[in-house]
Amino acid sequence: MESFIQNLFADRIGGKTFGKDDAIYKFEKIKRAKESAKSKFPKTELIDMGVGEPDEMADEMAINILNTQARIHENRGYADNGIQELKNEIPVYMDNVFGVKNLDPVNEVIHSMGSKPALAYITSTFINPGDITLMTTPGYPVTATHTQWYGGSVENLPLLEENNFLPDLESISKNLGQKAKLMYLNYPNNPTGAQATKKFYNEVVDFAFENEVVVVQDAAYGALTYGDKPLSFLSIKGAKDVGVEIHSFSKAYNMTGWRLAFLAGNQLIVNGFAAVKDNFDSGQFIPIQKAGIHCLRHPEITENIRKKYERRLSKMVEILKELGFNAKMPGGTFYLYIKAPIGIRDGVSFKSAEDFSQYLIKENLISTVPWDDAGSYIRLAACFEAFKNGEISLEEEDRILNEVKKRLTMHEFVF
Repeated sequence: MESFIQNLFADRIGGKTFGKDDAIYKFEKIKRAKESAKSKFPKTELIDMGVGEPDEMADEMAINILNTQARIHENRGYADNGIQELKNEIPVYMDNVFGVKNLDPVNEVIHSMGSKPALAYITSTFINPGDITLMTTPGYPVTATHTQWYGGSVENLPLLEENNFLPDLESISKNLGQKAKLMYLNYPNNPTGAQATKKFYNEVVDFAFENEVVVVQDAAYGALTYGDKPLSFLSIKGAKDVGVEIHSFSKAYNMTGWRLAFLAGNQLIVNGFAAVKDNFDSGQFIPIQKAGIHCLRHPEITENIRKKYERRLSKMVEILKELGFNAKMPGGTFYLYIKAPIGIRDGVSFKSAEDFSQYLIKENLISTVPWDDAGSYIRLAACFEAFKNGEISLEEEDRILNEVKKRLTMHEFVF
């Protein structure tokens, strides 16, 4: 007998059909393929280049601060919308690393329990039924999901290689631009690895003013850039008048599980965000915020992490180019985004990036993430684990990458 509860689920998560959808989503397919491959080849190492999570622990001093601060009686309670000590440090950090001037530590910054809830809260702050969010694709889906949950709709802005994986703002019709309420950007971009330019950000500011659109720039990988210096949307003239930028400690400081981020920019947006946040959570644990202060004061921690990813990505690019892939260093993040081949010379064909990714897992025990949203590409991450005696090992790093090369060399890919 079916429970009456089945009929009571909210429509936003499927309503009466919740839990009955037999569609298998991308990451579940990857998980199943990995389990199948390990079962088929139990003695072969599975190399996971699909995971988008730092492979190292957080800075040792940050861990020590967390430990010490957690033992202080007054730190046990609710943090609400954040301690002012952390808020005071954010403008200093944004100036030192990104050249962003004159952020008000009281009214123009606020912490969040990670950037994922920040994207959910900011959507809740603005979207009413019928509103439109402009969303870069492929990309992180949280903003789109919450837009639809609140009765809004999403218009995708494809990220194409011929446009350096930047959305073509000129392709947005005047009617759509004037109807839109939010524009979600993510640079450096996951999954493409593209970095924005000052020219593009200037165009975004102009577009936002012209169409009265709120800009949400997700800078989760903001300080992980290669070649050029880190660029913040807020460093552009007029940006603070139209939007906010979200920064995360997860990727920059190996603090994924700590759940700490901050939002900075327009005061009205920050105030609205604070009102929504106050009704969702009671703030991140104060000792974690205290550890975050230490991290903001030591951007060299991120620089050392950045150097590791740059080294690995460079090696990965070299290997893939030798095999015929059109691989090149990304502008930022720790990802490579490469076009999937259409087949292998021996007769195997791939109709999509997902086909290719599944083949790599099942036949070569190399896990990647496929994206077929705007062309067929796969994403490879440089945050694979390469430790020896508990420490990052260049020898182990090279062993893993040479094993990847060995397995891929078995095939002659057709593009």
